[in-house]
Amino acid sequence: MPAVLKEHYRKTIVPQLMKTYHLKNALAVPRLEKIVVNMGVGEAVEDVKKLDEASADLARITGQKPLVTRAKKSISGFKIRKDMPLGCKVTLRGERMFEFMQRLIHVVLPRLRDFRGVSGRSFDGRGNYSLGIREQTVFPEIVADQIKQTQGMDITFVTTAANDAVARTLLELFGMPFARQETAAQAPVGDKVSGE
Repeated sequence: MPAVLKEHYRKTIVPQLMKTYHLKNALAVPRLEKIVVNMGVGEAVEDVKKLDEASADLARITGQKPLVTRAKKSISGFKIRKDMPLGCKVTLRGERMFEFMQRLIHVVLPRLRDFRGVSGRSFDGRGNYSLGIREQTVFPEIVADQIKQTQGMDITFVTTAANDAVARTLLELFGMPFARQETAAQAPVGDKVSGE
């Protein structure tokens, strides 16, 4: 699937954001820097095979080999020792990032049960947006009959926008289906738009 969103960004989104925020240079326009897909596998404490299964699923979903994340410190209450493998993550950039976003917006999110749009409250204050998906079976690459355990994931969109309002406008222009009751708050003209 060609990354149609990349062309859409260059030809449509950049001119629109330049006009909206009165930017003179196209390089000052906020952009999507990377997408981080993270799976926390708490069950890996008892059974490391569960982490291997989650890594294989994440590799099928993203088309990239996941990095195994490890515990930073020991926590005796959770039976966690330092450097114990607890999850996996993939950082997508370039073509793969746009392809993944395209599949997420047009194929995966509409397949979610009772989907009415993603929450607009999951911004971090610095122009980055996160959303959670409860199970990996909503991705077309995963065959539901071969899944031994459902596994959720967090998806974080890292942008160069300086604030949440600009980041939301950028994601909306990409086609991110935000919930209807939450209206986009535009950043005041003259405010800092890019985080660089």
